Amino acid sequence: MTATLPETSTTLPETSATRPETSATPPGTAERPTATDGAVRRGELAAFLRSRRERITPEQVGLPRGARRRTPGLRREEVAHLSAVGVTWYTWLEQARDIRVSPQVLDAVARGLQMDRAERAHLFALAGAIDPVRGKECTGVPLPMRLLLDQLAPFPAVIQNSRFDILAYNSTYGRLLCDLDALPEEDRNCLWLAFTDEQWRASLVDLDETLRVMAAKFRASMADHVAEPAWKAMVARLEAASPQFREIWARQEVVRPVSHSKLFRHKDVGLLRLSSTGLWTGPKHGPRMLTYTPEDDESRERLERLQELVRAEG
Repeated sequence: MTATLPETSTTLPETSATRPETSATPPGTAERPTATDGAVRRGELAAFLRSRRERITPEQVGLPRGARRRTPGLRREEVAHLSAVGVTWYTWLEQARDIRVSPQVLDAVARGLQMDRAERAHLFALAGAIDPVRGKECTGVPLPMRLLLDQLAPFPAVIQNSRFDILAYNSTYGRLLCDLDALPEEDRNCLWLAFTDEQWRASLVDLDETLRVMAAKFRASMADHVAEPAWKAMVARLEAASPQFREIWARQEVVRPVSHSKLFRHKDVGLLRLSSTGLWTGPKHGPRMLTYTPEDDESRERLERLQELVRAEG
């Protein structure tokens, strides 16, 4: 029996399974830099989390300091408690372990460590994840673009992304369909409002067709973002809130955005016949500016009256 073992072992080096990995992966291939890049990112993420943890005092988060605290800021277990995540899981993050972290965990940690918008964006960038929560600020809209929006009044104008999030708007658009200023930031989404806000829905003359087209546009845009948490969260939120959305979404309709006439019924100024035009503000399928110009003199006069009403209010 022992005499046959050497014979078997001598054949093993000849098989592909026993050849050194380096012989199958020549230097300079993409595999080695990818692994290195992952390790660097994990190290940077660990250092960033430690720095954020150490800058927060227990008093800032309502915890007792205690008499024997050696940590300059919070302890790891305190961060885990504040973030409602496991202590072991958070410890592994600070140890740069090779683990998969969900956007939900990153969101909880960012909240627990009281990160501002810039810090939060940096956290998700280091983790290579998509932030599922849109920021409270109108992002990606520089001041010159906002000034341009204001100069277009009384013509309504808005900047939105492909998910229908409203990023910025001028005064007349802010009162065109409802009082946008009165809504929380997370509800300022055209698709959400079209299916859930009664005043917005009442302003759409051809409601059923508008809803069908908007859902189809959203599905077409989502093809480029199908795995991103923010997009999936929007669909889940709409399905939970609107039986009408669930029925339309199940049709699997797809249509690309086009410019065409719009009919709005404003509660104070009456029927508005407007022509919408979309202008990309960056790479296609990113943010774009939508402008609404009157198709007749009557609509122009009514837009001017709407602007006067807005000025009188503010």
